[in-house]
Amino acid sequence: MPDEEVLEEGVLNPVKPEIQDPLLQALLADEPAAAPVAVDTPQEQPQAIEPEADEVDCVVIGLGAGGAPLLARLAMAGLKVVALEAGPWHTPEKDFATDEKAQDFLFWNDERLAAGHNPLAMGKNNSGTGVGGSTLHYTAYTPRPLPDDLHIRRDFGQGEDWPVSYEELAPYYEEVEQFIGVSGPTPYPWGPARRKGYPLAPLPLNSAAQLMVRGAEKMGIRTSPAANAALSARYYQEGVGWREACTNRGFCQAGCSNGAKSSMDVTFIPLAVKHGADIRPNSFVTEIERDARGYVTGVVYTQNGEQKRQRCRHLFLCGGSVETPRLLMLNELALTSGQVGRNLMAHPGLQVWGTFAEEVRPNKGIPGGLISQDTHRPAGADFVGGYLLQSIGVMPVTFAGQVARGRKLWGQPLRDYMRQYNHIAGINILGDCLPHADNFMELAEEKDARGLPKPRLHFTAQENEQRMNAHAEKIMRGIWEAAGATDIWAFQRYAHVIGTARMGLSGDDAVVDANGRAFDVPNLYISDNSTFPSALSVNPALTIMALSLRTADKFLESQQRRDVLRKPTP
Repeated sequence: MPDEEVLEEGVLNPVKPEIQDPLLQALLADEPAAAPVAVDTPQEQPQAIEPEADEVDCVVIGLGAGGAPLLARLAMAGLKVVALEAGPWHTPEKDFATDEKAQDFLFWNDERLAAGHNPLAMGKNNSGTGVGGSTLHYTAYTPRPLPDDLHIRRDFGQGEDWPVSYEELAPYYEEVEQFIGVSGPTPYPWGPARRKGYPLAPLPLNSAAQLMVRGAEKMGIRTSPAANAALSARYYQEGVGWREACTNRGFCQAGCSNGAKSSMDVTFIPLAVKHGADIRPNSFVTEIERDARGYVTGVVYTQNGEQKRQRCRHLFLCGGSVETPRLLMLNELALTSGQVGRNLMAHPGLQVWGTFAEEVRPNKGIPGGLISQDTHRPAGADFVGGYLLQSIGVMPVTFAGQVARGRKLWGQPLRDYMRQYNHIAGINILGDCLPHADNFMELAEEKDARGLPKPRLHFTAQENEQRMNAHAEKIMRGIWEAAGATDIWAFQRYAHVIGTARMGLSGDDAVVDANGRAFDVPNLYISDNSTFPSALSVNPALTIMALSLRTADKFLESQQRRDVLRKPTP
């Protein structure tokens, strides 16, 4: 997918420095300057924060794919829940323009530091901000993993297995697909038979997808319309009403203006609100408070410049694979295993582009219209795991940036190449990545605008990822050659930050258990792609949502058991 594809939640735009000078304030506001007034200088020491009057059952930090589903589930169970989202609440029909540069406010624009031989692109590539998190600008590509994705170590002797099986997750995949309205083929060509097919027929294939079908057929590679969380027909959404079908304008990564894309703001979040959830946008959490036993008792956050506290009985941390470990590190929380920030993975996302005589218009239609999982476990491969193939659409400014970086074209040569934009089509992979000691996240000494250490992400593609890219490039070039493309070239990239607070069977080598509960802190849960033990060879969004619902259910079951134990014996 192009650089925008991401799955990280609950993040924020940069803090704008406050202008203190009254004259400059007046000039910028285009009004007369007021007479200077004496201003009390605040003390350098932190000031006392008044506690919230009420303790709530649960606080949820982050409202993307990891936080929104469980928030709805907890609210529907009758719990008193507060959700703290670092970004604002957007109005799609007013805020989401068909203009990719105008939509930068959807991304995390605070600086994150990247290191290693393959430093990860941040900003729009691996983040999102606002009520809905990264789902506001994800491409809505929602294939399920195949069962053996979850036990890569069992099959290859490398990587890590999941402590939860595909069979345990399958009902949650189905629930998410049916609730948010996934459009896709029934039956699905790969993986085990399913109890229910997709609720909606596939979206129309755009030109890039049709060209990929042409080339893949000649090479004997099976393809299928992909599963996309965007509506191919009107769909009734509980808590929202009728949602309209996709108009195929192709700007999914700039926000969906009519609500056809199943982002959290038009699916799980309205359902949560309907059942009483308290949503607090523009709320950036900095502190997690604990009692003498080590239990979480509340959080401290800044909302619209005002510092506040919210007490809670349970905390659900859903900030994504950068902000979740960052908050744990800042608060020295759940660090006993030594795995917080470790095991950082990123999907190999190599793209291959070609030029066609036919008009393609690569910005039109759903970006990822076609899929093949024939390369899930390719025969004779010299690497661990596998990858999927997908057609890709791309917006023009994004593509120009990739051309500049990938082909080193500048000035007139870049302009000349971009004149062919309407005749360009792409394919990319999304593949497994193995954890490695060289790939991790840490806190840097450099501070951000809030005075907090910036996260620094180290990533170097290891031999396995390099071999996978070489295998995939050969296949994708073959598809485009068979389809009649010319001027074929490859662009190397890595998508999605994964695995920085992984789940496991023991607190010796994992941060949370199979239910998302922290081994070190009994009333702390994590729900986002930081808990993934392996990268999976599919996009993470659907699995994040499925795990979110499962985490909520396991939490509710545990509370019911405690209630039974507390009841007096008659």
